[in-house]
Amino acid sequence: MKNILLGCAFLLSFTSQSQDVVPLIDFNGFFKSFQNGFFRQIEFQPIKSFKAGDDVVAYIDFRGNLRVFDGSKPMDLANMNVEYEVSDNLLIWKIGETINMWDDGRKQTLTFNGRNYWVRDSIIVFEDLRYNSVNAYYKGEIHMLYTSMGDVDVPDFIGENIVAFRDNGNFNKVFWRGNIYDLDVSHSPMTFHAGTDILAFNDPMTGTFAVFENGQFLDVEDFHMGKYKAGRGFIVYENQNGDLMYYSNGKKKQLSNFGADFWEVKDDIAVWGENSFTYALVNGEKIEMARYTPKDYVIKNGVVAFRNIMGGVSALIDGKVQEITTQMNSEYSIFGNAVLIELFNNSYILFKDGRKFSL
Repeated sequence: MKNILLGCAFLLSFTSQSQDVVPLIDFNGFFKSFQNGFFRQIEFQPIKSFKAGDDVVAYIDFRGNLRVFDGSKPMDLANMNVEYEVSDNLLIWKIGETINMWDDGRKQTLTFNGRNYWVRDSIIVFEDLRYNSVNAYYKGEIHMLYTSMGDVDVPDFIGENIVAFRDNGNFNKVFWRGNIYDLDVSHSPMTFHAGTDILAFNDPMTGTFAVFENGQFLDVEDFHMGKYKAGRGFIVYENQNGDLMYYSNGKKKQLSNFGADFWEVKDDIAVWGENSFTYALVNGEKIEMARYTPKDYVIKNGVVAFRNIMGGVSALIDGKVQEITTQMNSEYSIFGNAVLIELFNNSYILFKDGRKFSL
């Protein structure tokens, strides 16, 4: 009996936590989310707008109130017209100069004198006009990054959990996981690109192409690189020969020596084209995604959804290409590891965990 009670308590605590959300408005105008194998109705009245990430959706209900839904039950946030943004995990809204945030069920006011703000997967960067400062919210704490005597400069780059910025003395610094790391002084702006846990840049002091990784600044190439992008723990760049290169955890490898026709990096995936073929890098492995160049595609997490040769939608999931629909002119998006497709007649197909669900 004791074991049964413990098991029930564990189950209740697990189900009360936030879950993946896949929000949509069906052909009847009902606002729903897919959870645990079925489409659950969130609101019984038409809503005015919504914005969603992997684990949270914010929306304006029929009364004009801002609400949030994280897979458990809707929560009221504001009873007036507000400006709001979401990431995969965080929600931010602004009323006048007051900037508020929601994080895992907890509400907090960041400042009563705010102006600009930026929200990413696990970080919020905002201006506080009381102190003419730029601050970062990360894991429940607010960190002051820098102040200014005049107009506040925007940070050089804001990644999913990392920020590159310059202080008043033009000293380049990096904020990562609650700590600030000093780079060097530069009187000319530097170009950064950051994803999650990694930042790439051309170092003007040493003339090298470098990264910030695991709390250290490391040289990757002896010369500056022209094009580079960062994902989750890795970077992709074009070297001086035009080869497409990959770097992570001190190791480099060549992805293409033909010169990529196009390439993109986001989250866990790199996608590129060569000789009219399209490839993706998944878990360090080069995979043929299509024997043509997709008209359009979306990358998120470890998934690539793309327009297939029939004009429908296919997806690269877990290293395998899945044809989801051949119906043309379908709109598609990614939530977590699920691909949501809206068909021309306002019906939906959801591909998740190897199965198709229809609405």
